[in-house]
Amino acid sequence: MIVGKMQRTKGANFEREIVNKHKELGIDAKRVPLSGATDFAKHDVMISGISAECKIRANGFKEIYKWLEDNPDVLICRADRKEPFVVVPWTMWVQLLKWSKIIKDG
Repeated sequence: MIVGKMQRTKGANFEREIVNKHKELGIDAKRVPLSGATDFAKHDVMISGISAECKIRANGFKEIYKWLEDNPDVLICRADRKEPFVVVPWTMWVQLLKWSKIIKDG
């Protein structure tokens, strides 16, 4: 898929935002150089050893946000004959990081 310069810039800015949000919490996080361009570097960021894809869309996640309006801790989704995946709101993500001791309390 060919991505234009504006989309690459928007994506890179979002990746930096996510890395910085984790660094503010005291978590080791970094962007992956050439992410997606090689078999070696497949994901966008590394967060304390966890690889993550960062996706940003103007309205592309409207239905997911609608499902999260009632504030569940997580949203679990699955397409037919696919593995389930979990959507975790930011506040729960931070709590999970605390529970896992990746964020040190106090």
